[in-house]
Amino acid sequence: MIAYVRGILEGMEEDRIIIDVGGIGYGIYMSGTAMGRLPGIGKEVKVHTYMHVKEDLMQLYGFLTADELRVFKFLIGVSGIGPKGGLGILSALTPDDLRFAVASNDVKAIQAAPGIGKKTAEKLILELKDKLKLEDALEHAGESSVVSSDGIADASANAMTSEAVQALVALGYGNTEALKAVRQVEVTDGMNVEDVLRQALKYMI
Repeated sequence: MIAYVRGILEGMEEDRIIIDVGGIGYGIYMSGTAMGRLPGIGKEVKVHTYMHVKEDLMQLYGFLTADELRVFKFLIGVSGIGPKGGLGILSALTPDDLRFAVASNDVKAIQAAPGIGKKTAEKLILELKDKLKLEDALEHAGESSVVSSDGIADASANAMTSEAVQALVALGYGNTEALKAVRQVEVTDGMNVEDVLRQALKYMI
């Protein structure tokens, strides 16, 4: 089992990258979203990996964070969703977007992924309800939006951004779009929930 690959990014193809590790090139399939976040060719990268073995086929799938890999494993555990399908879903939705879609039964959001029909999306929601926790997404929203002067996310600020997401949902916005909007707000000292909400609303238009 290869947990991760660290090496030099040698090339990028349509749906996979090549990482040179000690003179051996590893071909690793990745989502388009993840590939867009990679550094330039010739730079060192670390990619968390999942090895898919089937009969005479052996493929590596890569992710930039351990959370993406964990969500991917949940996805391919759903009947009817293979590795390519799971990668397609993570190309259309971030792990946190997926958590909100599952929590809010947003079938259309999941159907936005290539090759995912309504029945598969409904099955995914049913099977992952207890595995993809909404609390994790709210925690990530706070961590990514609020950082104190010493670089440590403040617990009260995390709670504030969570309240802003809930307020947007109460106003009638979807869970996924509410999370996206709040995550774009740059929260500074002295701001309150109303300030975060006001800024987030600008991204809803």
